[in-house]
Amino acid sequence: MRQHYPTLAVAALAFISPWAQADTGKLLLTGGVSSIDGAAGGGLGPWAVIGSNATEREIGASAAITRLHTQDYGLTVASAAVGIHDRVELSIAQQDFDASPALALNGIAAFGVTPGQHITMDILGAKVRVAGDAVLESDSWMPQIAVGLEHKTVHPGSLGSVLDFLGTKRSGTDLYVSATKLFLAQGLLVNTTLRSTNANQNGLLGFGSASPGKNQRSLQPEVSVAYLLSKNLALGAEYRFKPNNLEALGAAAGLGSALREDNWADVFVAWAPTKNLSLTLAYVDLGRIVPGVTSDRKQTGAYLSAQIAF
Repeated sequence: MRQHYPTLAVAALAFISPWAQADTGKLLLTGGVSSIDGAAGGGLGPWAVIGSNATEREIGASAAITRLHTQDYGLTVASAAVGIHDRVELSIAQQDFDASPALALNGIAAFGVTPGQHITMDILGAKVRVAGDAVLESDSWMPQIAVGLEHKTVHPGSLGSVLDFLGTKRSGTDLYVSATKLFLAQGLLVNTTLRSTNANQNGLLGFGSASPGKNQRSLQPEVSVAYLLSKNLALGAEYRFKPNNLEALGAAAGLGSALREDNWADVFVAWAPTKNLSLTLAYVDLGRIVPGVTSDRKQTGAYLSAQIAF
């Protein structure tokens, strides 16, 4: 049975709202937006900023609903986060991935994939600011630095037989360090993140691989830049390098590059019409996602996210 993911985000926000005391709040958009994994940052990955509007000695919260659609796939994400004293961030997210094109897997082998199959994934995140302050130290070269983790558990449904064939695990933990530098006078924000991961397609196809695929962790960089056109409007771009754990396994099985994983990129506009609401619209390029079942098509499309924060 498919779960109702927005309910979890709303419930989580309701639970933490009595403790959310952020009255003053950060400068608009300097706390980032909710990424697809729940952590504050850009749409595709985390930044060193702590989510919500909470500043030092305050506790704040946020919740977001995100929809991403490409030629062959769709992803819906519900997420919530709490920011504590602008030092610690705890987040939760649930992803619902429409894997309908995976029906083509039945033409490769008797995998028994159910029509209209969805893959769901639960993500628990934690982030700690360990040095710097993006706003208060914006006149120096010192960035804000944070370390974090994202523990992911995938529920593949009838695609479990495919993950078994690939030899992938159903859960894994990404570790990362992010550095965010805000040049306030110039209205420019730059972020770099280095992620340790063995996730396939961010975890939706499990973690690691059977031999001769890559089963070990690798370090994958992520880069973001955003320019503040006004105090409540930002234009930016992201580029996220991805591991390619499964292609060698697919090639050994006679599938060529059918399991290749490409890097991700986007160009986005973030708008905060009020202190508590932000909307993010992006053009995304996710490269080829299991090109063996999508005729080698690149997956480009639209991303829309709405976040409330206090």
